[in-house]
Amino acid sequence: MGASPLPMQFSVFDHGPPTPCPSPFNMAAYVLSHATALGDKTALEVVGGAPEILTYRALLTRVTRVAGGLRAQRLREGDRILFRLGNTPDFPVAYLACLWAGLIPIPASSQLTVPEATDIAQQTDPALILHQSGVSLPDHPAPVLTTLPEADPISPVMGDPNRLAYIIFTSGTSGRPSGVRHAHRAIWARRMMWQGWYGLTPDDRMMHAGAFNWTYTLGTGLMDPWSIGATTLIPALGVLSSALGDLASEHSASIFAAAPGVYRQMLKSPLPSLPQLRHGLSAGESLPDALRTQWRTQTGTDIHEALGMSECSTFISGSPALPAKPSTSGRPQQGRRIAVLQDGKPVPPDTPGLLAIHRDDPGLMLGYLDADLPDGDWFTTADTVSMSAEGDITYMGRNDDMMNAGGYRVSPLEVEAAFNDFQGLTGCAATAVEIKADTQVIALFYTAETPIDEDTLRAHAQSLLARYKQPRLYIHRDTLPKGGNGKLNRRLLRDAFEAPND
Repeated sequence: MGASPLPMQFSVFDHGPPTPCPSPFNMAAYVLSHATALGDKTALEVVGGAPEILTYRALLTRVTRVAGGLRAQRLREGDRILFRLGNTPDFPVAYLACLWAGLIPIPASSQLTVPEATDIAQQTDPALILHQSGVSLPDHPAPVLTTLPEADPISPVMGDPNRLAYIIFTSGTSGRPSGVRHAHRAIWARRMMWQGWYGLTPDDRMMHAGAFNWTYTLGTGLMDPWSIGATTLIPALGVLSSALGDLASEHSASIFAAAPGVYRQMLKSPLPSLPQLRHGLSAGESLPDALRTQWRTQTGTDIHEALGMSECSTFISGSPALPAKPSTSGRPQQGRRIAVLQDGKPVPPDTPGLLAIHRDDPGLMLGYLDADLPDGDWFTTADTVSMSAEGDITYMGRNDDMMNAGGYRVSPLEVEAAFNDFQGLTGCAATAVEIKADTQVIALFYTAETPIDEDTLRAHAQSLLARYKQPRLYIHRDTLPKGGNGKLNRRLLRDAFEAPND
């Protein structure tokens, strides 16, 4: 990946075109296209717990048998399957099996509460729910399977690469999680990350610190390594961040991927020697420069960061071949067409504007659950950035009030809605606040006649919100600030809270 071929007069970076996706196509068949040839090579190793290894042969066999078992449930092509599965290898197996069989997986987080899972079920109306003990079940009439069904293997259902493949949910500015529809071609678009971000080869041992049921892990930690024939390492349930360095060393990880919060926890104590490690990867939230420097000092390796979103995964990044310049997020990956817009028009280089992705990007979503892509050449995000004449992207924040909790995007409106009916609470505002350098948590500022017991507020949040959405601080205020238009001003709350720490 290099600079734009011509000096830019406007912030439009055309680094394409991408290689066209083959047709007919099936995402799962593509991911497992090397499985037969690789045979007994390790595809997946769960580390830090009871030994658990899946070879490529075993992975292919299990996926095709579960695909056959799902179709034996009298499901029809295009039926939707809601996941209420825990942090186990069953999650990616079920995901690939659904895709293989022409079904539509909905890989929802295991942390969702019953009301949250019910809302997703109501929006998607699944034909089947896959459920494991300890994970919430929605209030929905769909039949429930508590084990993955198996039957004789079936062939993959091939078809148009532009057809619907899967649905994921992301927090939206409306306060209600939004369903994002992706096509089978989305996995083909991820090839642009292999060298544009990962520096990934078939010989790599990619260790991802996330859970099986997190979309960051599902893509970067599983689907992409398997697509190229590499080995992936996933920590067992309950492994602490402090143990990850030793596990990466013991299992010869060559690439390590995590959210910034995990790196921060790992660096609280000295790391072991990591002779096989080539570099780290970070996504989910902004990586502080101090954290990057500390990692480099301790390991002698770099962390390459990527910027993306649920609607298009990661599309701007630094890489081993072209590290990001200081204080930037990197450049658009090979094959991407990116613009910086104001009022729908490209701005000059180094001018702030909204980041936009060309609608022909093969990784761009088909649309939201209830709406197709808007008309026009560009899909405009809520991220404010500037772009240099060479294509370097500087991230400047969001133009809304979205929060980031451990790599998950969380809408303040969703958190606030959970407290709308709380007795004695007359108003509330959720925002992310910095409690120490480079560490943010979700805080709920609220008004009430007198302060409310924090344990009562926490228990209420636990009943309605996934753990990563729950406020960590509850702060009583006499009033909540509003702007001239009468709208809540969360920025003033955040600034007032953080000011004493300046």
